[in-house]
Amino acid sequence: QVQLHESGGELVQAGGSLRLSCAASGRAFSNYAVGWFRQAPGKERELVAAITWSGGRTYYSDSVKGRFTISRDNARNTVYLQMNNLMPEDMAVYYCAAKPGVALTTTYDYWGQGTQVTVSS
Repeated sequence: QVQLHESGGELVQAGGSLRLSCAASGRAFSNYAVGWFRQAPGKERELVAAITWSGGRTYYSDSVKGRFTISRDNARNTVYLQMNNLMPEDMAVYYCAAKPGVALTTTYDYWGQGTQVTVSS
């Protein structure tokens, strides 16, 4: 079992930056791939970024490519999502999730509670 806790969401102006953190506890977190998802009201949940356990491979959705950066610090059991040039359409609840293995876009097994990102225009 892996427990995940997101933090860092807040209100920011369009064009601003935020860094989200996903802290993990429980089983060996370094063996898990981690993804950041988001869900806006009335929209489906979307995978925006993911990273393998080694950090050697990443995935970004087209909507965030070039603006968001995912990274991880296995010594701290933490994965980060650096979000730059935020736009109103980035406003959503952001969730981190974890799964064993190296595939980044398949089903994730463990989920955090989410953190709200609000972008004002």
